[in-house]
Amino acid sequence: MTRLIGLLLLLSASATQAASFNTLNLLTQEQFVQLSENVAAAAQYKGVTPPEPLGIIGFDVGLSVSYTTIEVDDVFDIASEGDFDVSGIALPRLTVHKGLPFGIDVGASISGAPGTDIQVLGAEVRYALLKGNVALPAVGIRASASMLQGVDEMDMQNIGLDISASKGFLMATPYAGVGIVRSTVTPNDAPNLQEETLSQTKMFAGLNINLGLLNLTLEADKTGDYSSGSLKAGFRF
Repeated sequence: MTRLIGLLLLLSASATQAASFNTLNLLTQEQFVQLSENVAAAAQYKGVTPPEPLGIIGFDVGLSVSYTTIEVDDVFDIASEGDFDVSGIALPRLTVHKGLPFGIDVGASISGAPGTDIQVLGAEVRYALLKGNVALPAVGIRASASMLQGVDEMDMQNIGLDISASKGFLMATPYAGVGIVRSTVTPNDAPNLQEETLSQTKMFAGLNINLGLLNLTLEADKTGDYSSGSLKAGFRF
C-alpha cells in the first residue's frame, strides 16, 4: 500500500487506459462479476477526509488522485481487446465538503480516468456520533453513493455505508474505518450477461495533515480483494 501511495501522482499523469470495455460480451458471467468488483472498488466513493465534523462555517476543498490495483488483468484484457492498462486504475478527483449544523457534513466529487471516457460522480452525507475533543475521538457514520459515467458498455451504481473514528494530535489527525459497498452493475449490448448486485466489505485508514494554508491527506483503502491508495491536497478550515 505504501508503494501505491508513493506512485499516485506519477501514475495519474502517465495512465494510458483503454477508452471502453468494447468486448464485454466475450466475458463469462463469472468474469463479468470479477471485472465489476474491481471497477466498483475503484469507482466507489472516496471522500479522503477524517470524520471530525467541519462545523457550520467549515469547508474542505481538494484535488486528489486514487489508484486501484487490477487483480484480474486477464479479464480486463478480454473485456477491452487487450487495450486496458492492467497495472491499475488511476482516478484524479475534485472533492468538496461543507459543514452543516448538528454535526452533519455533506460532500460531492467528480473524477475521470486520464485517456478514457470513464467518469465518476459521487456524494456523501456524514453524521458525527461524537464530535471529538481533547479526551475523546471523533466518530462519524457516512452514507455515500457514486455512479459510473461515460462507459456505454455497462452501468454501475455504488452505495456505501461506513463508520470511522479519528483523533487529532497537533497538526496531524489519523483516522480509520470500516463499512460495506453495495454495487448494481448492468451490462449493455451483451445478451449473454446478466445484471449483478454485489456487496464488498471496505476497510480504510488515513492521515490528515493541516499545515494552515495547505491540507494534505493520505488514505489506504481495501474494498473486497482490491487495494487503493489516495492522496489529496487542498484546504480545510
